[in-house]
Amino acid sequence: MTDDIAVPEAGGAGIPVTYVPARNTIMLSLALGWAEVLGANDIFCGVNAVDYSGYPDCRPEFIAAFQALANLATKAGVEGAGIRVHAPLQHLSKAQIASEGQRLGVDFGLTVSCYQADTEGRACGHCDACRLRADGFAAAGLADPTHYV
Repeated sequence: MTDDIAVPEAGGAGIPVTYVPARNTIMLSLALGWAEVLGANDIFCGVNAVDYSGYPDCRPEFIAAFQALANLATKAGVEGAGIRVHAPLQHLSKAQIASEGQRLGVDFGLTVSCYQADTEGRACGHCDACRLRADGFAAAGLADPTHYV
C-alpha cells in the first residue's frame, strides 16, 4: 500500500482523485454544533465554485442544502432565529480572492494550496491546486508568495 495518489496537474472531466469524501459536510457539521453551543446564527466557510477542481461540496446547491439541513436539525433552526451558512468566496475567481486577501492584509505566504506540499509546507508547483493559485495571483497582478520545492 502506498500513501501516494496520482495527483492531476490540470483540471479534467469528472471529480478528481483529490476529492475527500464529505469533507465540507464534516467540517460544516462540526461548525454547526459549535455555533449552536455558542448561540451563533452564522457559519462562514471558504468554498469556491468558480476556479476549483469540481468538488461537489463546493457548489451553491450544497451550501443551500446544508443550510436547510442546519435549520431542520438544530434547536436554533426549529425554535430560534435559524442558522445561515455564508460562503463569501464561492462566486469569486482566484484573482478576486487574492485581491481581496491583499486588501484585508492576509499573509498568503503562510498559506499553501498544494495537494502534495512537503513536510516543510513547500508546494510542488505542478498540481491543479498550485496551478489555480498561481494563475489567480498572476491574473490579480500580485506576486505569488507561495514557497515552492
